[in-house]
Amino acid sequence: MDEGFTEIEFGSQTVAVPKGGYYDRFRMNPDLDAVAQDAAVDDVSWFRRIPKQRVESRVGSIWAPNFYYRARSIQLLMTAPVARLRAMLPEPLEPLRAFPGRGLVALTFFAYDVCDNDPYREVSIAAVVRRPGARGPHSFELLDSMRRRSFFAHVLALPVDTEIARVRGVHGYQLPKWRTTIDIATDDAVQAEIQTTNGSPDLSMSAPVPTFTEAASQSHMGTSTMLHQVDGRWHQTVVRSNTLSYAQRSFPHDVHLERHGGPISQLLDGLGAAKILRMDVVRNAQTVLNLPAPLRTSDR
Repeated sequence: MDEGFTEIEFGSQTVAVPKGGYYDRFRMNPDLDAVAQDAAVDDVSWFRRIPKQRVESRVGSIWAPNFYYRARSIQLLMTAPVARLRAMLPEPLEPLRAFPGRGLVALTFFAYDVCDNDPYREVSIAAVVRRPGARGPHSFELLDSMRRRSFFAHVLALPVDTEIARVRGVHGYQLPKWRTTIDIATDDAVQAEIQTTNGSPDLSMSAPVPTFTEAASQSHMGTSTMLHQVDGRWHQTVVRSNTLSYAQRSFPHDVHLERHGGPISQLLDGLGAAKILRMDVVRNAQTVLNLPAPLRTSDR
């Protein structure tokens, strides 16, 4: 094992994590006063309002929720045929329609620069779905979701680039994670790339650097809720975000998205994901990831 790593036990798994890193030092229960001294972290006041608790999970007793003190992301929101989305979604999930016959697919590259389980990168392909128990026109629900910055989605792929992130996602959340190489840049360039597990290119994107908006802490909040099955039962996993620096462009014509034939490219092709409706680039955000919670029968 690399001298810069140490082995820890996570559930039934033995995983190598950076020696002296956040996981090695805090085991998911950080000293926020110590985190506040990290030069890469702007402020921890939001996290002080969300006390961690020792809870039982699929991997034993752990501290939750999971804190991400500095994160970046590039998201492309694309349209896809509803028929193809339905074929990919387990019942009773229903695609949220943006236009007649067209639903929404979100391709997102994440970089978690400072977090409880050490830096890692992640790529998500998620189908935007209707809120559990929702009734009425899709257009009203979509507009309300946009107004509240709150969306529900089913994740179809979620590769990561570290072993602790893979193990936590697979064993703790039962999410479709595997380990591969991922790169993302949001400062001097907007670029991202994911490789296949054998090192060949899978998917890459680039775009001109947009104009960023700086937001005061807790003034630009959002919520994403993943709907997925854990041990055969439907659960929801809530992700809350406190965005500090962001840019948004509608109908961008200068985003270059290249598919090289790997599993992520094939999934986008299978979904029929095509026209880009919006590009969101986040240069600095804080995130709280909760543990999965069972959906009530009335919510389905």
